[in-house]
Amino acid sequence: MNVLVYSGPGTTVEGVKQCLESLRLHLSAYYAVIAVSETVLLTEPWMRKTSVLVIPGGADLPFCKILNGEGNKRITSYVKNGGKFMGFCAGGYYASARCEFEVGTPLEVSGPRELKFYPGTSRGCAFKGFQYESQVGARAVKLLVNTSLLPGAPSTVFNYYNGGGLFAEASKYKGVQVLASYDGTTDIEDADKAAVVYAKVGKGDVILTGTHPEYSPSLFKEVEEKFEPVVQTLQETNHNRKLFLKQLLKKLGLRVREDVDSTVPSITPVFIASPSGEKIRELEDSLQRNLDVERGVFQDSNDVFVFQNLHEGELKSDHKTPTYLNFTEEIPSGKVTPYFNMGKYFDSLKSLVGAEGCCRFGGILGYAEVIGSTNTLLDRNPAFLKQLPNGFTLTASTQIAGRGRGGNVWINPRGVLATSILFRVPQSKDASSLIVTLQYLCGLALIESILGYGSSSTSCGKGVGYENLPVRLKWPNDIFVLKPEYIDSLEHKVGSTVDGDDEKYVKISGALVNSQYMDGSYHLVWGGGVNVSNPAPTTSLNLVLEKLNNVRKAKNLSALPPYEPELLLARLMSTVDSFYKVFEKSGLKPFLPLYYKRWFHSDQTVDVDGAGGNRKTCQIKGITPDFGLLIAEDIATGERLHLQPDGNSFDIFKGLVYKKNT
Repeated sequence: MNVLVYSGPGTTVEGVKQCLESLRLHLSAYYAVIAVSETVLLTEPWMRKTSVLVIPGGADLPFCKILNGEGNKRITSYVKNGGKFMGFCAGGYYASARCEFEVGTPLEVSGPRELKFYPGTSRGCAFKGFQYESQVGARAVKLLVNTSLLPGAPSTVFNYYNGGGLFAEASKYKGVQVLASYDGTTDIEDADKAAVVYAKVGKGDVILTGTHPEYSPSLFKEVEEKFEPVVQTLQETNHNRKLFLKQLLKKLGLRVREDVDSTVPSITPVFIASPSGEKIRELEDSLQRNLDVERGVFQDSNDVFVFQNLHEGELKSDHKTPTYLNFTEEIPSGKVTPYFNMGKYFDSLKSLVGAEGCCRFGGILGYAEVIGSTNTLLDRNPAFLKQLPNGFTLTASTQIAGRGRGGNVWINPRGVLATSILFRVPQSKDASSLIVTLQYLCGLALIESILGYGSSSTSCGKGVGYENLPVRLKWPNDIFVLKPEYIDSLEHKVGSTVDGDDEKYVKISGALVNSQYMDGSYHLVWGGGVNVSNPAPTTSLNLVLEKLNNVRKAKNLSALPPYEPELLLARLMSTVDSFYKVFEKSGLKPFLPLYYKRWFHSDQTVDVDGAGGNRKTCQIKGITPDFGLLIAEDIATGERLHLQPDGNSFDIFKGLVYKKNT
C-alpha cells in the first residue's frame, strides 16, 4: 500500500522533503512513501491502493486552485470510504471548513474550503511574525499533548512552527478530538488553543496540525543566525517529536516502526564473486583498463565507484556516498555476508545447471547488504554498465532507494529479494520485440522459480509441494499471491476480477526493465523484487507457506521448508538461462501457453476507453507475441481489440485504451 505525499503547486521543496523523510522513518518497513503530483490525484486511480494521503505545508490557495472540484471530490470520497488523511500547517488550513489567515493584514487569506474535514475554522497565525519564504517568524513551540488520546506520546513536545493556525473552538464539534494544544499565550484568542486535531469523517480518519511534527532539525541546512536557537531546541527535544509523530500515525491506524531513533542504513560494499576466480580477475582488469579510474576511484553519471583493493587515503569531500567494489576471487563466507550466503547460492546454481556450476545469467554475482538500488547502480551508470558482461547479476538484502513503475522510490526491508540482471540484445530486426517482451519472460521465469522451488531439476512449476502456492501473474509482470487468511486448501481457483475476487490476492513482486543503446547493442536491465520473508508491507512467500503447511499437516503431509533467498535466486538464474536460449531465437510465442496458465486474466472482463470517450466492455483473450498488448474481444460486437494502459502508475487495468486489430 502507498502513503502519498502531495508535491504539486502550493507545496515547498523543504515541506515535501521533510514529509518524505519523516514518514519513511516511521512507515517505510510497511508502506511505500512516495511524492505525487496533482495529475495523479486528479486523474489516476490512486484511492484503492493508498493507506494515507498527506498534504504538507506551503500555501493553501494554490491547493484550492488545483484541487477544487474534481480533486477534492475524489479526496472526500476516498476518506469517507475509509481512507486516511493528514494535513500539516497549510494542509490543516486547507482541510478545514474555513481558513482565516492573517485577517486584516496584507497577507490576508480567508474563505470557505471544500474538504471540511475539520468542521470549524482554522485561524492563524497562532503566533505573529510570519513571512513567506523566510524563517523570521519561525519558532519551536511547546505543545501540551493529550496522552489519554495518544498513549505512548510524551506529555509535552516541541514542534517547528512557521505560520500555522489553531483550530478554533475545537471542543464544541462532535467527533473532533484535540490531540495537542499550544502551551502559553497565543496571538489568536481561543479557549482550546487546539494545535493538532483528529476527526472521524465517514469511515475515514483525519489528523490536521497547525505545527510541523514532521520537521526534523537534522534536515535544516544553511541556518540563519537568528534561527539557530530554534534548531537547537528542536535538536535537544527531537526524540519526543519523533515519539509524538509516531503516535499520531498510530492514531490513524497505521503500522509504524517501533524504534523511532532508527536511521536509514548506510551503503555497504558490493562483493563481486564467481566460482571462476579467473572471470573475476578478467572483469576487474577490464573495468580498470576501460574506465577512467584514478587512484582507485571512478565517477560515473550517477555514482562514485571505489575499487576497494586499489584505493588509498580519503575520498574528496565533494564525492557522493561512494559504492565500494570488492572483487574477490574466493567466494565470501557467510560471516562476511551474513544475510546472503554467496557460497550456498553458487552451490545451488551448480546443482541446477550441471558440473560447470556456471551459466550466462548469475554466473558472476554482485551482492551488497545495503544498496541504493540495484537497478539504479546499473542503469544510471552507463560507462560502468557498458563494461559488464551479459548476464551480470546484482542483488541486495536492503535497498534504501528501490525503484518501481511510475518513478516510485522506497526503502525495502530485509527479507525482500531485490535483483537486477543485465541482458545484452544485439541490434536486429527482432530486437524491438525482444526488448518489449523481455519483462514477460522474466516475470514468467520468476513465478516458475517460486513454484518449482525445492526440485532438483529446472522443471517448470514442479517444486515437490511448492507448486500448490497460490501465486498468479498480473499483466504484464507483477506477481500476486492469495492472502494467508484465505488459504484453506491445496487447490485455488481464481475468480473474475483482475486481482482475484474481493481483493483476496495481494502483490508480492514487481519488476521493471530499462534499456540503453550502446555500441550496437541494447543493454537491458531487468530489476525485480519479491517478498521472501518480510511480514510487510503486504505479505511474503514464507508467510503464505506457513498457512499452506497448516493445510498440508491436516492432510498428513510433511511441512515444506521456508524459501531461502540464495536458493530462490539460483533457481531464477537457471530458469532465466534456459528460457532465454529459446527466447532470443523465437521470441515470446513459445512461452504463451505457460504464461496463460499462470496469469489471472483469461476471459476476465475489463472496461476499455476509446476515441471520443466511447467505452467498451471486453473479455481478455490473450496477448500479442510481438509487443505484449492485451487481446480483448468486445462482448457486444465480437470485435477483436489490442489494449494498452493509459500510463497511470496505480492500477494498470483502470483506463485501458485500445486500437483496432487491423
